[in-house]
Amino acid sequence: MNYLKKGFAYLLAATPLLAIAQDQPLYDTTQKVQLISRQFSFTEGASVDKKGNVFFTDQPNDKIWKYDTDGKLSVFLDKTGRANGTYFDKKGNLIVCADDKGELWSIDKNGKVDVILKDYESKQFNGPNDLWINYRSGGLYFTDPYYQRDYWTRKKGDLDGQKLYYIAKGGQPVIADGELRQPNGIVGTPDGKTLYVADLGANKTYKYTINSDGSLTDKQFLIGQGSDGMVLDEQGNIYLTGRGVSVFDPTGKKIAQIAVPESWTGNVCFGGKDKRTLFITASKGLYTLKMNVKGVE
Repeated sequence: MNYLKKGFAYLLAATPLLAIAQDQPLYDTTQKVQLISRQFSFTEGASVDKKGNVFFTDQPNDKIWKYDTDGKLSVFLDKTGRANGTYFDKKGNLIVCADDKGELWSIDKNGKVDVILKDYESKQFNGPNDLWINYRSGGLYFTDPYYQRDYWTRKKGDLDGQKLYYIAKGGQPVIADGELRQPNGIVGTPDGKTLYVADLGANKTYKYTINSDGSLTDKQFLIGQGSDGMVLDEQGNIYLTGRGVSVFDPTGKKIAQIAVPESWTGNVCFGGKDKRTLFITASKGLYTLKMNVKGVE
C-alpha cells in the first residue's frame, strides 16, 4: 500500500476488540492489541521464519526489522531496495519485494542479498508489493501494483496495467491474472490448491484454484473488501488489513474485527514459538494479539 495515501478515519486505542460470536472464539475479546514499538514510519511485509521469529519492513526508512521469540527487536538489514512484502522460502531465505527498482530479492540468514528477478520482457515491474510461495511446487506468486513513490525518478510504469504474476520453480514470470485493477495482498492455502488475492483498487478479494502447472482457474469473488496484506489461520479463516484487521471464514463471511490504534494496518502474520500470536504492522507501530488459533504456512 502507498504509505502516502492512507486516508481512512478510524477509531483509535479506546475502541475495544469486536468479535462476532463463535463456538470457539479466535481470541479473548476482552483484550486489546499490545504495542511492541512505535518507532517506524510505515511498517509492512510481516512474515515468520520456522522458529517463529517475525520479520517486517519499514519502507520509508529502507529497513527490515526482526522481532525474535525472546522479545528482542533489532534491525536485520539496512538498504533493502525499499522492501515491501516478504515471505520465507523453504530454505529459510527471506524473499522480498524490493520496489525501488521493481525487483525481487532473496536474502539469506546472514543478510546476503541475491537479486532473483529484475524485469518482465525487458521492462521494469511497477513495484512488486506482496508475494506468496507455494511450498508444494516451489512456485511463487506476486502482485505488481503501481504506487508512485517519492524516492522514484520515474513518473509512470513501463508495463501496461497492474497484474498478478507467477514464477514456476526455475522459470520466468508469466501473467497469472491481468484483469485486476490494483492487486495487493496475497496468500495461499498450505495444500497449495487455493490462492486468495486482494484487489485493493477495486475493494475486492478473489479466490482462485491453483492448477498443477501453477496457472489459476475458477476465479471467484469472495469478499467485498480489499486488503494490503493477508494471512490464514489453521481453521482456514482469512485475515485482511486496512482499517484494523478483518477476519472472514473460508466462505467469505465476516466473523471478527480487530481494532488497531493506527489509521492503517499494512500486514499481518502469525508468529512466536507456538505461532499463536498475531503480529500486525500498522503504520508507525508493531502490535500483537494472543490468539486461540495457530497460523499456517
